[in-house]
Amino acid sequence: MDDLSMHRLDVDGALAEAAEPLGGVSRAGFLGASFGASLALLGLGAGQADARQGASDLDILNYALTLEYLQAAFYTESERMGALQGRTERAAQTVGAVERAHVAAFHDLLGKKAVKRPSFDFQGVTEKPQAFLKTAVAFEDLAVAAYKGQATNIKAESALAAAVAIHSVEARHAAWMRYLFGANPARSAFDQPASKAQVTKIVSSTNFVTGTPSTKRKRAPRFTG
Repeated sequence: MDDLSMHRLDVDGALAEAAEPLGGVSRAGFLGASFGASLALLGLGAGQADARQGASDLDILNYALTLEYLQAAFYTESERMGALQGRTERAAQTVGAVERAHVAAFHDLLGKKAVKRPSFDFQGVTEKPQAFLKTAVAFEDLAVAAYKGQATNIKAESALAAAVAIHSVEARHAAWMRYLFGANPARSAFDQPASKAQVTKIVSSTNFVTGTPSTKRKRAPRFTG
């Protein structure tokens, strides 16, 4: 089960729930305890831009925000569909709250410079527990690789501190989802980064991001946005 990526999403994958549940995370609690410290390092108020940040840093932060939009929408829709139970349901609620907090934090940081949220169609993967978990593993692994891939490109130390604060949380999410799915949480001694081009290609291949979400189903639509 270690060969998990966006290219190999399988809605019929096996489900193995083995992780202990974690406590819920509120937006306020997360911002205060984790990302709030990074905002202080940035020296920014809501909607303000740091003069030390170049355009490339802003591009990277918006790139990260786009990935957070994707993850937040995925977990939010999974909760609303009501197909998850037990530990998986509690995990989705906890991680979803954190991903939404990431989005809110980036909005507070970027203000009017934040990119707009796209629409999503998750192709039914939020409707079955096994499909949800396999997709969650792929999302979280990709997010970790994406943050790692941008670490050496960030110019402002304060912006790097903000990115690293989220990177470690995404790594915990990846380990948790792998554990729930029954995959090895730490499959190798070293993780490889992913470039923006690689991540964009993978996300595009899923067709999860769409300008015209499908609402053909009679029951709850299979998309968020």
